[in-house]
Amino acid sequence: MRPYAVTKGRTKPKSQLPLEALISATAAARNESGTLTPEWQAISDLCREWRSVAEISALLRMPLGVARVLVADMSEQGLVQIRSSLNNDDRPNTNLLERVLSGLRKL
Repeated sequence: MRPYAVTKGRTKPKSQLPLEALISATAAARNESGTLTPEWQAISDLCREWRSVAEISALLRMPLGVARVLVADMSEQGLVQIRSSLNNDDRPNTNLLERVLSGLRKL
């Protein structure tokens, strides 16, 4: 796969998407599994449980910029949910940060 071919040359998502944002596939993604692009299908399958953008990038071995663009596009289509990484006191969740760090090490 040529990384930026799947994003049509775009290197930035249309909306802000931090690498620690948590992503989960929606029921719509599961229902449309036969019609998704291979990259969207891989993200949908991986995100049956909450995953960070950094984890998606590392586990699917795709550049972080590509993962961000694809996830943002999927969000616009209602195929994934995005959850902010900050809790009520605006401090990052330690467990989440450990998972992000682990994902980054796999890059």
